Amino acid sequence: MDITDSKQFPLIAAALRHVSRRDLLDYFAAGGLAALASALPERARAVDADADEVVRIGYLPITDAASLLVAHAKGYFEDEGLKVAKPTLIRGWAEIAEAFVARRFNVVHLLNPVPVWMRYNNKIPAKIMAWGHTNGSGIVVGHETGIKNFADLGGKQIAVPFWYSNHNIMLQMALRKAGVKAVIKSQTAKLAADECNLQVMAPPEMTAGLAARKIDGYIVAEPFNALGEIKAGARMLRFTGDIWKNHPCCVITMHEDNVKRRPEWTQKLVNAIVRAELYASQNRKEVAQMLSADGKGYLPVPGAVVDRAMNYYDVGFYGPTGALEHEAQWHNHRIDFQPWPYPSATKLVVKAMNQTVVAGDTTFLKGLDPDFVAKDLVDYTHVRAALSKYPDWAKTVGVDPAHPYERQETVEV
Repeated sequence: MDITDSKQFPLIAAALRHVSRRDLLDYFAAGGLAALASALPERARAVDADADEVVRIGYLPITDAASLLVAHAKGYFEDEGLKVAKPTLIRGWAEIAEAFVARRFNVVHLLNPVPVWMRYNNKIPAKIMAWGHTNGSGIVVGHETGIKNFADLGGKQIAVPFWYSNHNIMLQMALRKAGVKAVIKSQTAKLAADECNLQVMAPPEMTAGLAARKIDGYIVAEPFNALGEIKAGARMLRFTGDIWKNHPCCVITMHEDNVKRRPEWTQKLVNAIVRAELYASQNRKEVAQMLSADGKGYLPVPGAVVDRAMNYYDVGFYGPTGALEHEAQWHNHRIDFQPWPYPSATKLVVKAMNQTVVAGDTTFLKGLDPDFVAKDLVDYTHVRAALSKYPDWAKTVGVDPAHPYERQETVEV
């Protein structure tokens, strides 16, 4: 898929007339997405996925998309009486952000802080409908780098999938605790011993970047950590689910006006997604095979890689290296599936982003009230109704059956 194609990605094509491809996400993060969207010709916005009754899904080739993909593969949308198009694979976050803004899709999964950035910085009315999963990411480093802990990231080059991501948040939590400063500099710039240089890289490019020694490590969603372990000799430094217990990563996102205009249609869509998450939590091996290139081909990696990405969380293997410290207490997995969007986590994200180094203007974050965002950004009505339809969700990892809609966030770097 060519991101310079002005017909498929008119905003990106316009942006590349002002900045390089490498600086594209910085440009969007600085508010360029909103400016370009407002200038998008009406004819370019005419292909509107919200204008018909067909479910149109955009996704990145990561296990974070499992709830959408399982719902499609198992026919859950059709069971709800909905028509659904084949999900469209998008390789990067800039592309899926544009496609969502241009309404090529009416449901996508986005990194948890992205709807915050969209809604309050770019004035794009995104609405979080549910969590797509929990955990499911990690930071891996090159085997030749000598990196054993976060303090060793000083003087190193690390890739993140997007500035506005829980990956960036957790990486910088760990860096601060280790006494390392996160910086954003040219890759050729000289780094101090206590500086870790960050850059944005599309998830599918990270493994090759590590193998070619263009970067020293990366933090990203699966299956690209598992792929790095298998294909590039990468070493898992730490699982993110071992830093922030059962953290959200990608969230199911829709356009607010579409949600308001079609509440029954929206409810059916959310029902299918919740059902799919429950199925994924109960059938992990089958789902790994289904998603892989050896199954239905949603993810362009072999079944063995996706199986490792979803199911290999061996404390005997990862414990001695420090990659896994809390499994015995937290009882989670490499990836888990739980749809309820806990307000406490949204509040943590808003607070944490104010301490996280990103490119672009972050003024919009300074005045954001975490309590307001938790109420304004997230639609709880449809997902709660769906959870009532599938009460076994309360037995999934990370849910207290006695108080399923409440929790306290646990972060232990």
